[in-house]
Amino acid sequence: MMLAANPYFSKNFGEFLLIFMQRMGELLLGKIGFSDLASDEVQVLVLALVAISSSLVGTFLVLKKMTMLANSLSHTILLGIVIAYVILIPFIPEGEVHSHSISIQVLLIASLATGLITTLLTQMLTHLLKLQEDASTGLVFTTLFALGIVLVTVFTRNTHLGTEAIMGNVDALHVHDLKLILWIALFDFAVIALLFKEFKITTFDGSFASAQGFSSALFSYLLMVLTSATVIGAFRAVGVLLVLAFLVGPVLTARLFTHRLKKLIILAVAIGVFASIISVALARHLLSVHHLPLSTSGLAATVLGAIYFASLGVHCVWKRRTLTLSNNK
Repeated sequence: MMLAANPYFSKNFGEFLLIFMQRMGELLLGKIGFSDLASDEVQVLVLALVAISSSLVGTFLVLKKMTMLANSLSHTILLGIVIAYVILIPFIPEGEVHSHSISIQVLLIASLATGLITTLLTQMLTHLLKLQEDASTGLVFTTLFALGIVLVTVFTRNTHLGTEAIMGNVDALHVHDLKLILWIALFDFAVIALLFKEFKITTFDGSFASAQGFSSALFSYLLMVLTSATVIGAFRAVGVLLVLAFLVGPVLTARLFTHRLKKLIILAVAIGVFASIISVALARHLLSVHHLPLSTSGLAATVLGAIYFASLGVHCVWKRRTLTLSNNK
């Protein structure tokens, strides 16, 4: 499917935002269709949907203190992706082996299998061999990720798999990538909405959850499944490494301003979507004005980091001011 001519060519940051708001209004009113979206608009929408699905899942990862395991998962999934490529390479026409040549169903199965193996190995080392959880996680993820890198080097050196799977390639996104991440975002939302009470109870009070008949371990594994699906949906855009910034960045920023779960999720989603728009606009500005073709996914992770540290500064100033006013009363 061909994308429309790009109306953002040679535009600066402010012009990008104005044109984007105008065209999104036209999209909502039905004046333009998805087939008419420019490449920059596909990038914004894909990154925004990645941010939404990552924030939904990432909120519970952060609250359950499972971010290190999520980090491990985002790295080791590379192994599943590479194995899927290695198995299917003989069936792919020569010259067509890239990140879009493998069925997403195959990638999902491979990533879920790798995610399950990662979680099981980590739990086995922790409970059977009595290693500390962080040590188990570090050992498993470095071993499986290193194996994935070796397989990339040996079997896919003549393809784009290594670069695209690890770092993503936002500029190569198409409308079908938008549809893919939309379905994953809807899947994450549906599961979390239907099981919100159970996720909430198992996250904050495991003992009470057990008394009510809810298995904390079961919901932890379900969260890993959602994380695996989200990482696969995001890897074509931001890669399996930078997706961690979307999983934890918006949530950590939102936690500076609220501790209510629903508000935390909503604020995290808003922060992620805002960062997605800003990063694509900034990438276009740098290319148009300064002729710097920087990685949009890298800029997105950088913007999320900048938002967090700026918010942290605001939070510290606000907290100090509150304490000062309280002491003066």
